[in-house]
This record gives sequence, structure tokens and C-alpha cells, in this order.
Amino acid sequence: MRTKFLVVLVIIAILMTSCGADDDADRSIAVFVPGVLEGSPTYEMMDAGVRAAADAEGLTVKTVEGGFDQASWKTQLQALASEGRYGLIVTSNPAMSEIAAAVVGDFPDQDILVLDGSGLTGGLVTDLVYDHLEQAFLIGYFAGLVTTDTELEGANEQLKVGLIAGQEYPQMNREIRPGYEIGLHTVNPDIALEFRVLGNWYDAEKARELAAGLYEDGVDVILTIAGGANQGVVAAAKEAGAYVLWFDSDGTDQAPGTILASAVLDQDRAAEEWTRRWIAGELESGSSEKVGLGEGYVDFPTDGRAYRRHVPESLRNEMDLLIERMREGSISLDFDG
Repeated sequence: MRTKFLVVLVIIAILMTSCGADDDADRSIAVFVPGVLEGSPTYEMMDAGVRAAADAEGLTVKTVEGGFDQASWKTQLQALASEGRYGLIVTSNPAMSEIAAAVVGDFPDQDILVLDGSGLTGGLVTDLVYDHLEQAFLIGYFAGLVTTDTELEGANEQLKVGLIAGQEYPQMNREIRPGYEIGLHTVNPDIALEFRVLGNWYDAEKARELAAGLYEDGVDVILTIAGGANQGVVAAAKEAGAYVLWFDSDGTDQAPGTILASAVLDQDRAAEEWTRRWIAGELESGSSEKVGLGEGYVDFPTDGRAYRRHVPESLRNEMDLLIERMREGSISLDFDG
């Protein structure tokens, strides 16, 4: 009789624990960073946006940094889902779409939102995709104006620009690099693109060496997409009296006159709005949505003090005209990459 009584108590305890976990899951969100948070603008914006939405509703948020070992991201995401504590897991990176789809195959009750995803549809993963072709075209067009400009002290007579990437990945090869090059060649088809791959997202000294070599070879402006290593490119540009362009967040205030312009993503806004959809029960599982300049999630900031002070008026006017034409739909970037 005593044994039967103990068994009943254990069952009750399990049921009570399960109910508590479900309740907690309704009030808890996890942010999974495939990398590190500090120094990664898109991840910092994701975390800030999720927390803004959660704080407004009194929900709790746990942020987990996955580190740079991509092979471990799936295991770490599985571990989060297996806890059953988080109603929603938010992450960001094109590589995470496929990983998230595999995880929800094992945990079908887990909602996962991938920002800056790959466009994967189906399953239970909600995928938000940014128009990186459009974003890269904007900054490429500006780079083309810089290298052909006669007013900028750091621009030389050679028509050469650079792009330094932390690593090669599908969006880089299919959208960013091609979009950047299309922007350059829209200004002048003779502009040469020098593309370099760092091999990681943190080695600032190696990035400085790569950038210094490009500047010595006649490049006068470099778009850097290398995470924490971007600062090495900035250091090389200052030494060479040349220019840097920023991607995803606005970097012009970090090094005014060196970082001339940025092509940005409104990731914090997206993170907050899509998290609010989940809180309201309106997040559509298995959906994929692509957003860009027209929807306000891709932009080229033109109202910053550093941009207006260090970019000649003629270049600013040309960028204003380009942005206006793109927003009204008179410029098409259909591209089969």
C-alpha cells in the first residue's frame, strides 16, 4: 500500500512539473547566437529586439552564445529545445534555417524564428529573409562613386575596390558579392573588385594585413564583412588614408571620415515585431518572408552627421536619387545567381 502511495505521489509531481514547464514556456524566450554577442551587430540587434518585445509583456529571455564552431550549433539548439522551457527560440544566420528545421523535426512543439534566414520553407520554422542583393547593390553603387570621385582625398586614379569577408557562405556568394559588383559596374563597368576571405570572424590583425595589402595595391575603399575582425580593416584604412564601408549596422560614427557609409538591416525592429507576433499567437509556423528596402528592413542611412560631413554633396545627391528610384520600383535587381 505504501509503495502504491509513493508511486501516486511521483506521478503527481511529474504532472505538476510538466504543467509548470509548459507555463514557463509560454512566458520564456531563448535567443541563440551562432557566434558571440559582443561585436556582432546583427546578433546584438536581434537580442535587443527580442528583449524589447518580451519586456513589454513581462516575459523572460535567456541568451545563449553558440561560439564559432558551426558543427556544434545543431547540438546546442537541440539542447535548448529539449529543455522544454522556451516557447520560442529566436536565432539569426542563413545557416540556422536548415539546422532549425532538423531540430523541430525532433521537437515539433518547439517554435523557432530564424532572422536573416536562407528562405527555407516548410516544417515549423519561421524564416525571415533579407534582400541582401539589394543591400549589397546599394553599398556597391556607393563604392563605385567613391573610387571614381575626384573630390575625396583618399580616392586614387585606379578603379579598384575591395571586399573582405570573414568566410564564404551561400548568401555571400549568391547575393552579397554579386550585388556589390553589380552596383560597382552600374557606376562604371571598368571597376575591378578585389575579393579576400579572412577565414574567421575575429582575427583583426590578419584582417589588417589583408586590407593593408589591398590599399597598397591601389584599392581606395573596402567593404568589410568580417565580424569582430572589421576593426583591423579600419586600422589599415586609417594608416593608408583610405576608406571603409560597413554592412548590416551603421558604422559611420565609429570612425568618421574613414567609415564613409553603411548598408544596414533593421534587425532590432524585425526581431521585436516578429517576437510580438509570436506573443500574440500570430507567428505563422513554416512561413518564409523576404523583406528589403521597400518594406523598410534594408536601408542606406543618409542623415548621419559623419556621412553628411565627409561625403561630398554630389555623391550624396546621387545616392538620394538611387534610393528614391529603388523605393518607387523603377530599378529592378532581378538576378539569377
